[in-house]
Amino acid sequence: MAQCTAPSQGHRTASGRANCPACSNRGYSSYSNPSYYYPGYSSTATSNRVSSSTSSKKSFRKGSTVSLSATEYTTLKPVHEQSVKQAETYPDKRDLFLCHAWDDRAGAAKELHDALENLGVSVWFSEKDIELGRSLTRSIDKGLKNSRIGIILVTPSFYKRVDAAGIAEQELSALLRSDRVIPIVHETTYEELAEMSPLLAARSGLNTEGSSFEDVAEKLAEAVLVD
Repeated sequence: MAQCTAPSQGHRTASGRANCPACSNRGYSSYSNPSYYYPGYSSTATSNRVSSSTSSKKSFRKGSTVSLSATEYTTLKPVHEQSVKQAETYPDKRDLFLCHAWDDRAGAAKELHDALENLGVSVWFSEKDIELGRSLTRSIDKGLKNSRIGIILVTPSFYKRVDAAGIAEQELSALLRSDRVIPIVHETTYEELAEMSPLLAARSGLNTEGSSFEDVAEKLAEAVLVD
């Protein structure tokens, strides 16, 4: 019986197979041999490369390690563009103004504030920026004026404060007049938010469901910090 002259991986060319005394009479085409391949090639590797290129991370800052999904990138891109414009015109302004319910000041709002400041984001936060004896309304007005972007921490407590027409409702009204605002939905849903404020719910934002405040803060920092 004739012996195959090819290496163990099979023939590399059609002519090599045709000239082989063992393989030339088997009756299949040059590309049908399962052992025919190029070294280092595999369909799985090709598939992974395609998948990697189509799902590659998106970010705004050069050298960033933050990975944004396509939806998050679309959501935060206008915020980043506004941050860049604002930074060029108003370099001394805070990166963010944090609007929150009074009941969240020592809980969720502080947690988000701390996570942001740990990343180098400057945040106007009533708990640290309103001095004793100062007018609450006037201080908030100055905070809004001296911040580039506004974020609204939407929680069940926030709904109650807005319904009561308190300070949170005034902050919300002021921020809605701006195109530089993003809602952060926490322990609630966009459907519930739409019932309270259709205008705010129409703004693209972030959700803490399945994420920590640290994760949300990283994405916000990616959008508002300017290289």
